Parts: sequence; structure tokens; C-alpha cells
Amino acid sequence: MSTQRISDAQSIGLDAQKVTTFLARVQQEVDEGLLPAAQVAIARDGKVGVFESYGAAQADSLTPIFSATKGITSAAAWLLFQSGDLQEDERVVDIIPEFNTHGKDVVTVEQLFTHTAGFPHAPFKPVQWWNKEERYGRFAQWRLTWPPGSKFEYHPSSSMWVIAEIIERRSGLDFTDFVRNRVLDPLQLNDLFVGLPAEHHHRALDCVHCGDALTPEDYRKMGMPVPPDSEVTEDAILNFNTAAFREVGVPGGGGYASAADLALFYQALLHGGLDGVELWTPATMASVRTVRTGDLTDMMFNKLANRGLGIIISGDESRSYRGFGKTNSPEAFGHNGAGGQLAWVDPATGLSLAYVTPGHDRNSIRQARRGVAISSLAAQLCA
Repeated sequence: MSTQRISDAQSIGLDAQKVTTFLARVQQEVDEGLLPAAQVAIARDGKVGVFESYGAAQADSLTPIFSATKGITSAAAWLLFQSGDLQEDERVVDIIPEFNTHGKDVVTVEQLFTHTAGFPHAPFKPVQWWNKEERYGRFAQWRLTWPPGSKFEYHPSSSMWVIAEIIERRSGLDFTDFVRNRVLDPLQLNDLFVGLPAEHHHRALDCVHCGDALTPEDYRKMGMPVPPDSEVTEDAILNFNTAAFREVGVPGGGGYASAADLALFYQALLHGGLDGVELWTPATMASVRTVRTGDLTDMMFNKLANRGLGIIISGDESRSYRGFGKTNSPEAFGHNGAGGQLAWVDPATGLSLAYVTPGHDRNSIRQARRGVAISSLAAQLCA
């Protein structure tokens, strides 16, 4: 690193040699030609101390962050809980009558955030969001796969569409306007978007698929289960290279960010705000970080789900299965995204990490190990 960059890292209490080792690991796959680009940031005490771009990424680039968007959408909804305009135990149908079909009348607001709502695979085309008749028609068509509250199964996008609708009905604002006006603008996060305006599309990095996928035999040899099919297909990822998908603001996966602003967003979640602006009270943050999924486990690895209100809590020694580093504390929380996007903050150190890349590694195990390695090094950067 340059003298100035070393100074920036040290200004937030980081060890310069550890930062150098960390950045070498971040850069590795770009240097090897696997990933076309990567960007990373480390923040602490409300300030960015490390911000680097590699490959095709520039300092002003914006990268699709996919499910890391869930943390942003959820944080916006927390403001409605905080103001008393929304309650976790409310039935969704009492807010959205169009949802009252096929036994969904028992689904609660909390279950939407914890992936226990029972409709993980409900179809929804993002561009349908702009047509309320089609939007509500989809809600009415959806059927339960299992009884709400009975298990944990990741809802890649379906439950977040409902949360976005709830935000609109209880706030009176369009969902993307609520996120912009009530969260991102007050925090001065000008390089973080849910719904990317057309004038910023030239800054967005196109998603590309990299490497070769593992075969079922590869998984068998490693003693690991084959990942189940989901709506997160290669074509679905590539759709985010189009103007319509960028602009719609998919609440569960359509965010765009610089690594610097994503790391600062998690500083805001840790401190309740940034630069003297408080959005979330300590009571709100303590509540949303409380694990609500009890002993429910994920389907693939049978590890505790450890879900707060729209975020994942690091927890026990199995934290690496939840997208954290092995050296994160149990209190760390965040939400990663498809393609290897990393976003978390660790209250034990005050450090937040954001790592983003437009390169989606088809080798899911290599991608996961890369994320664990980067997060494990990041969690130990303090001097």
C-alpha cells in the first residue's frame, strides 16, 4: 500500500502488515484471471480506512450486491417498527388483503424477515412490481410450501417483495423512495442504491459467470450435499445487466453499491447512524439483532439459522456456514449476497467489511472458501 493508504488504515486502528496480507488475498482471484473485478472496504468508528478496487473496478464503480440488499430493505422497515407503525406479530393479510389466499392468512410480519413464512419459491417477475394489478395478482396466486413458522427455508426474493409492499402501505411512499429518503440520504450514502437511476447505469459493472461448475460427483467426493436448485440461476443473475432490472429496485436482491458505502452502511447499523445522524435507537438495534429462529436449522448443512430481523447473526463455531469468517465474534451480523458479496459488522472490534465482485464463480465451494478466508482475515485487522 502507498504511504497515504497505510495512514488511512492506521487512522482507524488497523495493523498495516495485516492489511497488506488481507488485500493480497482479496486481489488473488483477479490476478489469476478468475474474477474480472473486485472492490473491498474496511470501516471503523464511522470512517473508511481501506478502500481498494481491482481489475475492471474503479473507485466510482457500482456492483450488484444481490441478497446483501436484504439488510438494507430490512433496516428501512425497522424504522416502521421503531415508530410503532408496524408490529412483528401482525398478520400480513391485515396489511395486504390481496395476500389472503391459499392459507396464507396465518403468515406474520416477523416470519417474512426470518425466512419462516412458508413460500420460499413463490414466483415474481421483477418488472411486475411497476404494475399493481400484476403485483397483487402474484401475491394472490402464491401458495404455501409448508406451514408458516414450522421450518426455516431461505426465501431468495418472495418474502422481501411483501416487505416492500408493507413499507409502501404503512409509509405512504414508494418503497425505493422510502429507502432513499429515510435511510440512504440521511446517512449521505450516495453510492448505495436500491433501484439504480438511469444516470448511474454507466457506473454499474456487468455480472459475468466465471470458472466451471462442480458436478454431483465432485460434491460426493468432498462429502458435501449438492446445492438445491433455486431461482438464482445464471440467467437470473445476468438479467441485472439490463436497465429494467437495475431500475426496479428488487428489495431482496437489486441493490448496487460501492464497497466503501456498503461498509459505512454497516457502521450506521452498529452505531445507529452516522456523523451525528441517528436513525435507529439502541433499543431497536438490540431487538433486531436478537435471534428469532431458535433451534431451526438450514436445509443444506443442518446448522442453526441464527436469523435476526432480516439479518444473520454470526453465533457459534459454525459461523462460517452462515457467511462469516472463522475469527468473527459471535455478535457479528450482516447479510451476504449471490456471487460472493460480503457485508458484515463485528461489534467486538467495531470493524465492518464490504467485499463486492461482478464475477460469479460457478464453483460454489471455491466461492464460499474465498468468502470465509477474506472475512477471517478482515476480522483480525486491528492493531
